[in-house]
Amino acid sequence: MLKFLEKVGKVLRGRSIIDDDLLEDLEEALIQADVSVGLAVKLTQELAERAEREHVTDPEALADLLRKRVMRMLSQWDTTLHTGTTAPTTFLVLGVNGVGKTTSIAKIAHWYHSAGNKVMMVAADTFRAAAIDQLQVWAERVGCDLVRQQPNADPAAVAFDALQAAKTRGTQLVIIDTAGRLHTKVNLMEELRKINRVVERELGRPADERLLIMDATTGQNGLNQARQFHEAVGVTGIMLTKLDSTAKGGIVLTIADELGIPIKLVGVGEKLHDLQLFSAQEFANSLF
Repeated sequence: MLKFLEKVGKVLRGRSIIDDDLLEDLEEALIQADVSVGLAVKLTQELAERAEREHVTDPEALADLLRKRVMRMLSQWDTTLHTGTTAPTTFLVLGVNGVGKTTSIAKIAHWYHSAGNKVMMVAADTFRAAAIDQLQVWAERVGCDLVRQQPNADPAAVAFDALQAAKTRGTQLVIIDTAGRLHTKVNLMEELRKINRVVERELGRPADERLLIMDATTGQNGLNQARQFHEAVGVTGIMLTKLDSTAKGGIVLTIADELGIPIKLVGVGEKLHDLQLFSAQEFANSLF
């Protein structure tokens, strides 16, 4: 992983004492790195209290305390991708338009396909003809099946047809794309609930992953949207896109603190292989 919170590290490097000025600079650096204000204040206060309690006076030691605190925040959840008890394992992919949803689906499909799995993409974002066409292109590049219908078809019906086909074809993984915006005639969240019900009825269990795609560069703006998706279908994990040098990285901590949803995957580039499992240890170590 890359260095995400470089500014935070710089605050703690080259300082000789832990004083109010350092703590204020640390709090400001956390906020500028997309950590929410409330969490930045809480983390800074915790560090100050622990440093005083344990007689820590070296800013470098404070950096180690912060790294360990971040580790505790992020390592409390199961971050593995779940596999269904019976085939096909099914992922429902959620997210607003523009966050890299279609590309993320392609990366996940490529990952599983490269491991020898038979993968199917499902174009259930039927409100956007472009989304269907984009998924077609990615399916051809990856070399996996695609189930699609005409624009404005019933998304739940597309999901139903796909699962029926997957069972017939012996598919191991089904990845269902979903709409990312409100449509004039259909409530987005109700449509997602409907797709989720169809998946649960056909599999005898909920979708094995309900993955929310979030853009790491959007900062605080995506949190309310994430809450709505979570309330609708119970998000099981988050994939952060664009978590490279352009992202400040603090959004990772804010998601953990405010949403309580594990980050499972990170996209770190535009190519198909630019996908990683999220590691709390690697992220914490990358702070400095």
